[in-house]
Order: sequence, then C-alpha cells, then structure tokens
Amino acid sequence: MRTLSFLALFLIALPQGMGQTADNSKPSLPKDPREVFAAAAPLYDFTDPALKPWHLKATYQLYDEKGGATEQGAWEYWWASPKVHRSSWTRADATRTEWRTADGALYRKESGGPLRFFERNLESILLHPLPARSFLDSGMLKLDSKLISEGQKNLACASATFESEYDGKQQLPSSNTTERYCFDLSTMALRTTYSGLIAAEFDHVVKIQGRYLARQVAISDAAGKQSLFSVSVETIEWIDSSDAMLSPLTDAVLVRAMDRRSSPDWTGRSDAKGFSVNTTVFFKPLIAKQEKGQKENVPDTVLVASVVGTDGRVRVLDVLASPSPLRSQSAVNALNGWQLKPCLLHGVAVEVETVINVVFVFDQ
Repeated sequence: MRTLSFLALFLIALPQGMGQTADNSKPSLPKDPREVFAAAAPLYDFTDPALKPWHLKATYQLYDEKGGATEQGAWEYWWASPKVHRSSWTRADATRTEWRTADGALYRKESGGPLRFFERNLESILLHPLPARSFLDSGMLKLDSKLISEGQKNLACASATFESEYDGKQQLPSSNTTERYCFDLSTMALRTTYSGLIAAEFDHVVKIQGRYLARQVAISDAAGKQSLFSVSVETIEWIDSSDAMLSPLTDAVLVRAMDRRSSPDWTGRSDAKGFSVNTTVFFKPLIAKQEKGQKENVPDTVLVASVVGTDGRVRVLDVLASPSPLRSQSAVNALNGWQLKPCLLHGVAVEVETVINVVFVFDQ
C-alpha cells in the first residue's frame, strides 16, 4: 500500500518505560481467526485498571469530500481509570471537552460548530482499533484469516463479515460489510484495517505499559487514492490520578447521570459499531444529464457519516467522500429519514455512528 500524506511526526523524549518501539519476538500464528484477535487484544487493552494514569496529545488533519486538506485540530486525552478519563478537542471554529467520572456521569463543555465524524472517533482510532470481544462472540459474524504479503512484510489478516437477517431471512454478505484487520507477524501490532470502503494505516508503533499505540494513523478510501483523516501523536506522559484536569469544570453540563458504558466490559466504543450498520444503499438518483453522460469516468459511491438512532432512523452528519456536490446532495436526500434495523448493545437498542456507502445506479 502506498504511503499516504499526513502530518509530520513530532519526535519527543519519552519518560523511561513510557514508550518503546514494538519488540521483535515472533509468535506462532493462531489458526483460528478468533485466536488472532485474542492474541492481539491484550496488546490494545487501554481499559486495564492496572495501568498507570497517563496523558496523550495529538494533532490531526481534516479533509473535504474531494480529499483536499482543510482544518487542523488537536486532541488530548487524560486517563486515570476505566471510569475516569477526559477528552478535549480544539480547532479554529470548535472546542469540546468531555469528562467521565467515577460515578458513571458524563459532563461536557463545548463551543462553536460540531465535531466531524473522525474527530468524534479519535479515542477508538488510537486506543480501541480492534472489534469488541463481545461482538466477535455474538454469532453474527463470519470470521476468516489468512497470510498476505504487503511490500516486504508478511501480515496476518483476520476478517469479520456481518451476516444480517431481514424478515427472518439470512442476507447475502457483501464486501462492504467486511472488516479486515492485518497484524505484523513479528509483533502482532496492528498495521492496516479495511472497513467497507475505508482503509487505515497504523505507523510508528510504540509500546506504552505493554500496549501498542500507533503514533501516526492515516485514513483513506480503500483504494488509497483519497485522504479522509490523519492524526499524529505528539506527547505521551505520566500524570497523577488526582490531576485537576480530570475534574469537570464548574460550568460543564451534565449530559448523563449514569451510563451503562461505564461497566468493566466497555471498550470505549459500541459493540455494534462498524459491522452491523456498515451498509450499502443502492438507488437511482435524479442526476443532471451532463453528469449522467460522464458516469464512466466518475466514481459511483458517496461515503456518508451518519447516526442510526435507537428507532433505526438515519440522521446524516457528514459527507466524507464524493465525486461531486450534486451527488453529495442526492446521497443526503436519500438517507435522511431512512429506516434501518436498530443496533443492539447487550440486547438494548443504542444510537451508533456509522459510515454508509451510497452507490448510484444509473439506467443503461
């Protein structure tokens, strides 16, 4: 896979024992796909109560729907325990800070415009890039594994395809419902992921308290032709569990008094995120005649970041990639009010974010 353009890495001197390059011991390759995920999972467990409190600062680059670089921002994360942590986003026209407290409450302070899709998911991108264990064990996935060569590296890749049912009938899976995770054989460090039509590359991997953290992540379309998001970790440091940054400000707003996601098995993202709502919508839009005549030279897919509510209704948030403004608007019009099956977390309908692939079908 070719190297994607992203922010330059700011090199820093880490405290002793805080960050080390990934070790070179070579484990035996698990044969069962679940064993591949199981071997990697402890290396990405940033919810372990035994971890020392720490702080991370990263900078990120946003892109428009044509792949052009737009705004830059910064994200900071403070972690004291699985229940106590803080996230702060800062860019020119928007700021947000969220505090999770020991009693399961969520506090928020924000100003300016809304955060974009990848901004909101920075914690998952950097700290929780693997699928939740409970979802792997849900019985809704078809798992597979294989070895591939990528450049001069041999990668162990595990894939998971969501097998859905509609009106009691099993639906045929498509490539857009498959997520693939590829690990370096010598370290079991995650190097690439493919989710539907989105790819991510994880570079400059270091170890923090025995866990892997990629200091550079570049997200693009699956073909690697269009940048969607990039992030670079600048600072990793120890903090004290009593650090004042972990306490909500007096003017922060209480969003939720109690949250089931503060339970020990919560990984920082919804079990249902990704597979169950990564869907493809085919439709025949009203497109101007001049664009229909160019359809052979223009990609037919628009990537749309959306929210699927607890009632299954779709709400459009961002157009991530599109060949033209006309198709962007057509895709948004098609999805607004669209009804899908709600996603379940421990049997309860939850609101989730997802990327929907809107594929245009033209009359021949």
